Amino acid sequence: MSENLEIEFKTLLSKEEFLHTAKFFQLEENHFFTQTNDYFDTADFQLKEKHIGLRVRTLSKNAEITLKVPDKVGLLEINDSLSTAQAQAIIDSGILPNSGAVYNKLITLGIPKDDLRLIGSLTTKRAEKKLPQGLLALDESWYNEQHDFELELEVSDAIIGKKDFLGLLDTLNIKEKPSLNKIQRMMQSSSKKIKKL
Repeated sequence: MSENLEIEFKTLLSKEEFLHTAKFFQLEENHFFTQTNDYFDTADFQLKEKHIGLRVRTLSKNAEITLKVPDKVGLLEINDSLSTAQAQAIIDSGILPNSGAVYNKLITLGIPKDDLRLIGSLTTKRAEKKLPQGLLALDESWYNEQHDFELELEVSDAIIGKKDFLGLLDTLNIKEKPSLNKIQRMMQSSSKKIKKL
């Protein structure tokens, strides 16, 4: 179990900006890894209403379940480690664990675990690089027939971090394109897909 405060700034990128950023930081294909986020909420979207995100993230050798809850600054991130087999069992059954920090926080928030269901999935190819300003993440994501590119900078201080983020974009000659977070983009594209049917 881990709990940490996540403060990050992000911008959507064009494919050209993504490739330019990868080249600038000398990120090769072998620096990227793939992760899949499977998101959960209730049928009436109680987590969304509270601006809370719940996901199971699966990588090649391990997985975790994460609850992101708004805090005074940034998001409080609550994680429980999972094996890939445990993660797959949760995704296949739609049944979340009966123990752990995430389970305990859901109880505190008044969200019944059994009301949660799988609402969508998003796969990301990511490279990370530690910079003096914070942790840079360069993402290429696929969800609901959508495909996008994003740059994130995770920092420890919101005010200094914002200046550093804008300075980084300036260095890269990239104009900030404010971006919804991944679960919001996935859900927005889901509703558009449903409207088309």
